Amino acid sequence: MNIVLLDPRQTESPIWMISAKRQLEHLRTHVNVQVGDSLKVGIRGGKRYLTEVLSVTEQQIQLQPIHEETVPKKLPVTLIVAMPRPKVLRRLVMDSVTLGVEKIILLHSYRVDKSYWQTPFLQQLNQYIDLGLEQAGDTIAPKIEVYKRFKPFVEDILPTLIRADCPAYVAHPYVEMKMPAGIQQGCTVVIGPEGGFIPYEIDLLIKNGCQAVSLGNRIIRTETVIPYVLGRLFSH
Repeated sequence: MNIVLLDPRQTESPIWMISAKRQLEHLRTHVNVQVGDSLKVGIRGGKRYLTEVLSVTEQQIQLQPIHEETVPKKLPVTLIVAMPRPKVLRRLVMDSVTLGVEKIILLHSYRVDKSYWQTPFLQQLNQYIDLGLEQAGDTIAPKIEVYKRFKPFVEDILPTLIRADCPAYVAHPYVEMKMPAGIQQGCTVVIGPEGGFIPYEIDLLIKNGCQAVSLGNRIIRTETVIPYVLGRLFSH
């Protein structure tokens, strides 16, 4: 936890309070927070501050803001991912938030097991988003959208995300064109399921504006390929 996220309602008075059990346990056990210490605090969906600790009890920690700090910038990317296995979903969301992804879209495809959509993790996404934000020192959650029908999404929604200054790339190991690196603009990135998109899905993505690009001939796990792709695209 590199920042403590607070609900805006917790910061309406001059003295702010941390009262969530998870945050209190972390600050007492791992940070050993003491009166007079400085803590980085973010208001969920808003600004970020350096604060001073005024009191520490079992039930709460009181703070007062000292000065405003800069919130890390987002990566100008929409990440479209075929719905992964539930345990991978948790890591994928946290890592994508930590890396600064602006928007995440979870999509069904032929090789996605329909049971994945029944996972309770889908109802817990806000928890994983908070963990990712706290890791990155960020306060602004990405937008997350869910589409359970592949063809209507690709034909109706995907084209609205693509512009001349915002291309779309689908990672596909069986094409010659390489994934670009160090781009100077925003983009949309499409990542398939563990077994890959079927040919029909790749063809439909290309027909609706995606560029199929390769990262090499190795088949990479979903949770591995996302940081690799984002690092490649936005490294300078």
